[in-house]
Amino acid sequence: MAVEFVSPPQAATEDRFEYYWQQQGEWVEEPNQRRGGESGVQRIQDASGRLLYAKRQVGHIYRSWRYPLGRPTVLRERDALLAMNRLSVGVPELVYCGAKQGADKQWRALLVTAALDGFVEIDNWYAAGEHERHGEAIHERVLETIARTLARMHLGRWQHGCLYPKHVFVRVIGSGESAKVDVALLDLEKSRQRLTQHKAASHDLKQLRRHSSWSAADWNKLIYFYEKVFGSAIKGLR
Repeated sequence: MAVEFVSPPQAATEDRFEYYWQQQGEWVEEPNQRRGGESGVQRIQDASGRLLYAKRQVGHIYRSWRYPLGRPTVLRERDALLAMNRLSVGVPELVYCGAKQGADKQWRALLVTAALDGFVEIDNWYAAGEHERHGEAIHERVLETIARTLARMHLGRWQHGCLYPKHVFVRVIGSGESAKVDVALLDLEKSRQRLTQHKAASHDLKQLRRHSSWSAADWNKLIYFYEKVFGSAIKGLR
């Protein structure tokens, strides 16, 4: 049994699953045991030298009412990546996703995404002194862009599910009024749609607040920008 997501030109020319499964590179996240299986992330390159990240899993599944026997977690992450694209939420480019179940019923699964060129974790952005180098006006635009990104996700009723600062990446190109600010979210393995926008928003924002190092003033700015897009307040955030 096999499940795949791949662009049509690639799918027509070769078995992309085995191609990517055989690729080897530096481990970014060493394989670890969880969810009844093994999961790890490697840094690899495609034929043109483009940097990619391959999440490689064996027997790593989640269960739900829809999939009581289990389903590879990368397929849930793939669904989230596609949904985020539809919502104009910045995420890594999906290059390939596939899963194969052998005769022993064991799943092998892959999620391959393109590297986020020029992006850095938000905490590393601060640690590198980018806040001071760009000035407060750009810093506010960074906060606003993060807020708008999260609001668009939550308006679609999508909950990130593991929204720590290490999963929020920022890129600033240029300087002054012409500077371009981009934000992308990573690690959507636990993402899912909630019944309401407020449930998605409340879970993620409270989690982000607990683990962030923003000052009260900066956090209040972020929430101000968030609520302008979301259209209503979320209790317990200020």
